[in-house]
Formats: sequence, structure tokens, C-alpha cells
Amino acid sequence: MTHTVPIPHGLPTERDASPFDPPSQLTRLREARPVSPIVFPDGHQGWIVTGYDAVRQLMADTRFSSRQDIGILHTLEDISDMPPVTEPSPQIPGLFIAMDPPDHTRLRRLLTGTFTVRRMRQLEEHIIEVTERQLDEMARLTPPVDLVKEFTLPVPSLVICEMLGVPYADRATFQVNSAQFLVREQSLDEKMAAYGAMTGYLAELVTRKRAEPGDDILSDLARNDDLSIEELVGIAFLLLLAGHETTANMLALGTFALLEHPEQLAELRADLALMPDAVEELLRYLSVADIFYRYATEDLELGGETIAEGSTVVVSLLAANHDPQRFDHPDTLDLHRKARGHLSFGHGIHTCLGQQLARIEMRAGFAGLVRRFPTLALAIPADDVKLRTDMNIYGVHELPVTW
Repeated sequence: MTHTVPIPHGLPTERDASPFDPPSQLTRLREARPVSPIVFPDGHQGWIVTGYDAVRQLMADTRFSSRQDIGILHTLEDISDMPPVTEPSPQIPGLFIAMDPPDHTRLRRLLTGTFTVRRMRQLEEHIIEVTERQLDEMARLTPPVDLVKEFTLPVPSLVICEMLGVPYADRATFQVNSAQFLVREQSLDEKMAAYGAMTGYLAELVTRKRAEPGDDILSDLARNDDLSIEELVGIAFLLLLAGHETTANMLALGTFALLEHPEQLAELRADLALMPDAVEELLRYLSVADIFYRYATEDLELGGETIAEGSTVVVSLLAANHDPQRFDHPDTLDLHRKARGHLSFGHGIHTCLGQQLARIEMRAGFAGLVRRFPTLALAIPADDVKLRTDMNIYGVHELPVTW
């Protein structure tokens, strides 16, 4: 292992190679030192992990804590140009993605039966129907249209609203506020205002469901008297945010990637049996949920480095998914690749609960677009596509297309 690359001061985020590849500074860092020190703006030194094997090992080790209330867990804001955080964040009830066992185990267990492969397959036909109806609506429009507004955001929003029992008519409330919450360099006050608006809305919703439960996930949870309203709100916030933001951005950025790789798109159009592998490859290649954080609860060894107790560890799933030690020619989009084993849904106890739902939505979404719009094309130059470089979940803000 060589140590020739300087220790980064702040997280490299500029997509300077292409809209789809990791920042070149991260690529060089992974090649030289897959587990590397990183210096935060306040002078605090932590670690950044970019190698596939090291990321997988870290995410399987619960001694790397996901909690944000036991130390200064620096966030994206703290390693960009925002003022650094100087105190731990309080633990948010119900937000089990930021918890460790046994709290994480207790809350996640309530949902594992809901998101099994079998149950998701039972929903597949309905998800295809939702997708086709949205494609029907888009086909009635006169191009150019914004694919995000007309297709990639509505489909997962419709599906998760129906599953959770959130009125789709209220989508403006959660879509606007969740987007505000995910802006990378938003001030803390602005983030908390967006979070407060969402949780205020959800508190009213789960309170109604506790009084008059229906046939949906939040109602099922509300029947559990062991859960407080605050925990119900935290769970609802997490499921609603993750349930539409991640898939919406995968559908939009994935379409952009396919349009920029016309030979791959042509092969997919000619043989839709490629779709399952294509979805896995797009997940690996794009890794829209890239940056995660862990906190060392004791001195730990990782990738030949000693991580001291109390250290903040930044994880790049995008860099790991583009590691040539794991994937041949990783910066090449290859829909024939067997990309299973990618880390786009995480690894370990925090592996994405809704990954099977996301896969079904992506298979239905990409297949519908390819079949229904064989002449789909960008309506603007690729360089003019507005990328979500300012957001914690990557993608495109808009994707103007024509056909």
C-alpha cells in the first residue's frame, strides 16, 4: 500500500470525470490508501473509506456505530463550507437508521415482514399498473417534458403513499420539504424548518391512524401501543423520505445514463430480459445514496489502519462500487455485468429495508420507458442537465426529454 496521495481536507465531491463516476480525487485516494485520514474544517481528523472490501467490512461491524448522539458525528455540511458541528446530535425517536442494537433491532423488526421478497412480488403487478398509468399521462403531453416531474418522481411517490397510507394529494407537502431537508449546504435552521414541517404533518397523520386505523403500513404500526407517537413519526419520516427520494433519483439518473450510452440502451431495448441485470448494474454504477457515516466506539483495525475510539468515519459507497479490485472496468456501464454484490443498498444490519420494492419499481419504470418511448432523447445538451451536486441524494433536478 502506498501513501502518496495527500490527506484530503474536506470531502471531495466534484464530479470532474463524468456525471456518473466518482470524483477523481476519491478514485486516486482509493487506489493509494482505501482507508485514509481526512481532516474536517474544524481541524478534527477522521477517516474516509473508499475501498470495496474495507467498506463492506466496516458496514458489517456494529462497533462502528450509526448513532449521532454519542459523539461529534460530522455530516456533509461539516465537511463542505458550512460551520462545523461542535456537539452531538440528539437521537430522533423512531429514526432507526441512526440507531444501534438493541434499539435498531426492536424498531426494524416491526417492518421486516412488510418488505419481504414474497410480499413485494405480490405488489409487482400493481406497481406495473401504477407505472403504466403514469406513462399514459406522459404520452398525452407535448414534448419536451421534464421526466422528473412527469414520471420518475410520481411513480415511487404514488407507490409509497399507497403503502404507508399517506394521501397522495398531500405530496407537495412532503416532496418540497424532503427536498429542502436533503440540500447539502442548507443552513441548520432551514433544514430543521423542513424537518419540522414534515414531522408536524406526519404527527397529525399517525395520530388519526391510531384513532382510526386503515389498511396500510402506518396503521399497522399505529396499532402497536408499545410505539410512541414520536417513534411512529420518526419511522414514517424515514420510510416516506427513503421510499420516494432514492428510487425517483435512480430512475431519472439511470435514464440519463442510458441516453448517454446509446449502445447499451439499444441492447436493452432489443432484449428486455436483460432488465434485472441492467437494474443491478445501474444501481452499482450510479450509487445515488453515496455518503454514510459511522462512529468508532473503540479502537478498531480496518484495512491495515488503526481507527481510534471516537473517530468519525466517512464511507463512500460510490467509490467502493467503482473499485477495480471488485468489479472489472468499474467506470464502464455494462448492462451484461453480474453486478450483484454491489453496496448501493448498504451492507450489514442497516441494509436497505425497501431494496426489493426499489428493484421492482426500477424494473417496471425502465422497461415501460424503453417500450413506450423508443425514440426517447434528451431535449437539451447533456452538459446542460442540472445535476443534484447540492443534494445528499445524487441525481438530476430536471431531465428535459423529447420523443
